[in-house]
Amino acid sequence: MQNTEHHETTVRVRYAETDQMGVVYHANYLVWFEVGRVELMRARGIEYKRMEIDDDCHIVVVEASCRYLASALYDEVICVRTRIADSRSRTIRFGYEVLRDTDRQLLATGETLHVICGSNGKPKMLPEKYRAVLGTPSPAAHAIRGNS
Repeated sequence: MQNTEHHETTVRVRYAETDQMGVVYHANYLVWFEVGRVELMRARGIEYKRMEIDDDCHIVVVEASCRYLASALYDEVICVRTRIADSRSRTIRFGYEVLRDTDRQLLATGETLHVICGSNGKPKMLPEKYRAVLGTPSPAAHAIRGNS
């Protein structure tokens, strides 16, 4: 199920995230994706830590992509726009846009795909209490539509 509602969070580029020329190192965009993802979940009333402790529910990254469009520089404030691109009974796909906050120039886009797993590392169903918040259909709806 797709959800087009975005959540925005800002991050100031730290010196440690840049190369000698003050340009952000490419892997840091994945860190910012995580910041956006955690803040989107928190804005919806879900804390990763509580999911892990209370429900043995871990959201494991199994795929990540990032398309770089323009450079972010040291000390700039960037905006990470995060949305749930797709949510199913055992997987969640998040979509991201990274923009320079001052002029809203799009710097990068990306996605991450996550599998819901228990602490044993085996995939499991997303607990019911998170389904409505994340826009995930119930297992019965999947069975009726023939989705997995």
